[in-house]
Amino acid sequence: MPSRNPNDLHPQLQPIYKQFADEMEAADIDYILTCTYRSGDEQNRLFAQGRTRPGAIVTRARAGQSAHNFTVNGKPAAKAFDIVIMVNGKPEWTGKHPNWKKAGEIGMRLGLNWYGRPGAPFREMPHFQLRG
Repeated sequence: MPSRNPNDLHPQLQPIYKQFADEMEAADIDYILTCTYRSGDEQNRLFAQGRTRPGAIVTRARAGQSAHNFTVNGKPAAKAFDIVIMVNGKPEWTGKHPNWKKAGEIGMRLGLNWYGRPGAPFREMPHFQLRG
């Protein structure tokens, strides 16, 4: 099962995520951190979804291609995290609620690459990643 632990984020990303979480709280945006680190096996299972396994396609990356798979000295150090916006206690995955845009603005202001932004190479609203 993928990690939701902020301690499994890359050391460069941990303080940025903390600031992101603080700013989301200050903006009164309810969300859940859905993924930090993901193993290669987990990544390949997700990649298979919508292709060779039932379900919708949720990722374009195979194991080793995702910033969620990054490690440092063999320990989880994801360079990305995923969230879901909560509306009235329920996850809002469509990306249409205005809080998605607000969350994206917070992340981009903190220097993160948000894949929900206009002009992103592909639209993945929940995904925030270190640049470079």
